[in-house]
This record gives sequence, C-alpha cells and structure tokens, in this order.
Amino acid sequence: MVGGIAHRYNASMSKSKHVSETPATQFLRRNKVAFGEHLYDYVEHGGTEESARQRGVDEHAVIKTLVMKEHAKPLIVLMHGDRTVSTKNLARQTGVKRIEPCKSEVANRHSGYLVGGTSPFGTKKAMPVYVESTILELGTIYLNGGRRGYLISLDPDVLTGLLGATPVQCASVD
Repeated sequence: MVGGIAHRYNASMSKSKHVSETPATQFLRRNKVAFGEHLYDYVEHGGTEESARQRGVDEHAVIKTLVMKEHAKPLIVLMHGDRTVSTKNLARQTGVKRIEPCKSEVANRHSGYLVGGTSPFGTKKAMPVYVESTILELGTIYLNGGRRGYLISLDPDVLTGLLGATPVQCASVD
C-alpha cells in the first residue's frame, strides 16, 4: 500500500517537475527567455478550449500557432484561442492575393511539430510570423511548447522581440 502511494506521488511529481526538452524550449533557453511550463491531458480535437479548461486560464490568452501558406510559401499566424483567422484580412494586410491553411502533413513538415503541438519557436524552417495585434496587449500568453499536452507561458513581447512577429488585425469570432 505504501509503495503504491509513493509510486503515485513520484509519478505526479515527475509529471509536474520534469518536462522533456523540445526544439521550442531549447530555442527559448538559448535566448534566455523566461517561460513557465504547463502540462495538460491532450484531447484529440479539444483545441485551445480543452487546454484552457484544464489549466484554468482564459481561452483568449491561449494562443494558436497556425501554419498557413501564400502560394507555396509557408507562414505562421498566432491567434487567440477563441478567435479564427480571417484569411482575407490577413492577405490584404500582408499585401498578397490569397492566404490559406496548410494541410496537416504540410504544416508538420514545415514546422517540425505535429499539429496540436505546434510552437512558433524552434521551427524546422524559418517562416515569417504574424501575430494578431490584440495578443500583444495581454499580460501573459500560453502557447504550445512543441508537443501535444504541453503549454508554455510567457510575456507576449517575446513574439515581436525574439521572433520578429508582425502585428496584424485578422481576428474574427469563432
């Protein structure tokens, strides 16, 4: 009985204390960025609503990392969890004719991450990053840390300062 309790205790301790490195966390540590680590139970198609619920945070502060494309050129769009991207507005603001989402397998190939765990940090390919401007007004944001079931929290200024993200206004309500 005591062994069973200790086992459960150690399992929960290791889950909350130890998170394996991802290219995203390696990138952030290399650049001396302070960030928090937050595990949750990944639910297929649960999205930001599920991760926000499990972590007890506002879904508006949980930021989606979306890989899109302009012709064959990939780009990243960062959007509030409770909003969708108006690709028409995004295309207009970036001066291109059309922007559309990438298929999952294409997004995985460009980012190096599985959809559902995509981070804007430490991507396989360098891509331009666009951020919904209202995200930069939040105190703390939560983004995927490079794998499913793993969020990182940080100051949104890191997006423009470190990633060179371009602020845009392309949000629409889900």
